Amino acid sequence: MIDPGHSQIPVQRQCELLGLPRSSYYYRAERDDHYNLQLMHLIDEQFTRAPFYGVARMTEWLRRQQGQEVNPKRIRRLMRLMGLEAIYPKPRLSQPHPAHKKYPYLLRHLVINHPNQVWATDITYIRMVQGFVYLTAIMDWYSRYVLAWELSTTLDTSFCLKALDRALAIGQPKIFNSDQGSQFTSLDFIQRLEDHGVRISMDGRGRVFDNIFVERLWRSVKYEEVYLHQYRTVPEAHLNLDRYFRFYNQERLHEALGYLTPSQVYVKEQITFNPVQALTMH
Repeated sequence: MIDPGHSQIPVQRQCELLGLPRSSYYYRAERDDHYNLQLMHLIDEQFTRAPFYGVARMTEWLRRQQGQEVNPKRIRRLMRLMGLEAIYPKPRLSQPHPAHKKYPYLLRHLVINHPNQVWATDITYIRMVQGFVYLTAIMDWYSRYVLAWELSTTLDTSFCLKALDRALAIGQPKIFNSDQGSQFTSLDFIQRLEDHGVRISMDGRGRVFDNIFVERLWRSVKYEEVYLHQYRTVPEAHLNLDRYFRFYNQERLHEALGYLTPSQVYVKEQITFNPVQALTMH
């Protein structure tokens, strides 16, 4: 078996030792990448429908879809690449950093009754025709209003910080909730919140419902936008998602909001709590 990451024997020499033309190796690698991408798209759709599926269930489901044997080791590797933890019922696109400080969950039994009381954030996987990108968004819990969002081809902290800065230019929450991922526990991210006097709340490990409204947002984004299109480039994905979030905020009626839009609730309710800020934003 050829190991492309071998530090001492280059791929060319490995091919020679195995009597395998280099063109055949690269063809097989390209074919394998295409197959992996197909599996990742299927995993993404099924995990969105059933976030409690671990490696075993996902492997069995894929076998029935594909009509052929699917190796559970491959599925475990792909789910990890996508940020889906087998024993954890929540997308784990942001992994904890052992040196970063963790904060308690502050939203249990909290009555949320006005905008900018609680904001929440998360990261999800967005498929493309070739490859994928990551999406982060910041939402106001009371109104479901999406204050800011960003795309990135990597899971570094910078795109989460950029979304946070954009959101803070609109308003300021009393509490900010996230998971315990390294992006949200990073010194830069925590410092930004502390500089604005924001209390920090973090989901408990293994508690999928601690950030339930963002989880519902991801399902809406995928079923109402992502799965209906085939993004070929990152700019195309950005353009379509921008259109969708404008629709989501300004036009999409929410039964839980009395059939108002998130924008209507966010602005209307702010007039009571902060009229100057609400009028400025509007």
